[in-house]
Amino acid sequence: MTVDIDKLTAQIQAAAKDVGESTEFTQKRLAALQEMNQLAMPRMQEFSYKGWPIMPEDDKLQLAFPSASEEAIQAAKQDQPEKPYFMGFAGNQLVVKDHDDQLKEKGVFCGSFAEAEKTQPKILDKYFMSVIKADEDRLTAYHAAFVNGGALIYVPRGVTVDKPIEVSLVQDSTVDNQPMVSHLLIVAAPGSKFSVMQHLMTVGDKANSANLMVEVVAQEDSEVHFSALDELSAKTTTYHSRRAHLDAHANVEWAVGLMNDGNTLGDLDSELLGEGSKADSKLIAVTEDNQHVGINNRVTNRGLHTTGLINQRGVVLDSSQLIFNGIGQIVHGAHGSNAEQQNRLLMMGKDARGDANPILLIDENDVDAGHAASVGQVDENQMYYLLSRGVPEPIAQRMVIRGFLSAVLTVMPTEELKDKMLDILERKLGHD
Repeated sequence: MTVDIDKLTAQIQAAAKDVGESTEFTQKRLAALQEMNQLAMPRMQEFSYKGWPIMPEDDKLQLAFPSASEEAIQAAKQDQPEKPYFMGFAGNQLVVKDHDDQLKEKGVFCGSFAEAEKTQPKILDKYFMSVIKADEDRLTAYHAAFVNGGALIYVPRGVTVDKPIEVSLVQDSTVDNQPMVSHLLIVAAPGSKFSVMQHLMTVGDKANSANLMVEVVAQEDSEVHFSALDELSAKTTTYHSRRAHLDAHANVEWAVGLMNDGNTLGDLDSELLGEGSKADSKLIAVTEDNQHVGINNRVTNRGLHTTGLINQRGVVLDSSQLIFNGIGQIVHGAHGSNAEQQNRLLMMGKDARGDANPILLIDENDVDAGHAASVGQVDENQMYYLLSRGVPEPIAQRMVIRGFLSAVLTVMPTEELKDKMLDILERKLGHD
């Protein structure tokens, strides 16, 4: 099937007008819609998602801004206690926001796209879909055309934010046929330093899709620490793309805990554009039951003396499938650059399937590059050491797995986030 451009153009224009959307934003939607029929779905090495309900069928596409259920609203509010810088979204609605006056006085903006259109229109118009292009593939075009929830975080030049800015996003699956298409845009002005934490979760038991994007614009000498905990439901089919553009001497650190219960297609990407920029991309994933998860984790060195690091750790349970593609690329002219990666999987089910695929694409001589990959069982020596000292086998196994995942767990910015990830891990391992 193909998209009915004329019908959807009229529908998008009417829906956007109803919520008071700016003409500029609506025009970006319509430009993306025009591309959809010509674009293919994205491909992922060694992984197939054919047949997944990863987006609505063409005849069911529509732009909608549904009201959130009371259940979703309460879940967003309950995620907030004692967090100084916080935004909580239920579906596409911003239902709670808490920032102190000091943050506002520094010129920091944290708010929904609707708020940003009123107070930060130039920033939103300039940077929305500037890092992830709408015409890359069918899923990016779909996102740009039908995005129904978004947040902007903007930190001005030279400003340091001392505590994490937290964004909680509750998918409202109390209703059928209610896809979540949500966007987080982070703009770090030159010399700014701050952390962002994103928490994704689901309420309701209906089957829905989620198309989620994070764009990070890291300007010269800025420093952005982004962490995420994804725990969407088993009935949610998820596509997520998180990508950063880094100018000279910018630094972006990713720490992502991928704990979704449903099928997931993911992309984590850093483009090192400026000289001396650095990206450190850490991700852990735990899969269970018959879940299928495929992840591309890519760092591309384009500027001189840039550093790209990838560290992925996964635990594969039951009959699930987890594919890690680590992609380090150094383009011609990126002299003095470094690309290093690790991709490691623990296989915990006799019918589990896992692949760790390190990919190095090197087109320059004056560089350092390396990779490591492993797929195997729990380390027998570590287990023997713990068992010989009287540690019960289930507890010993948990301890080994925690140690295996510690490369990401230890860089989570708060103890609360670490505890949440460990609680989910315990549940998935069956030790509630």
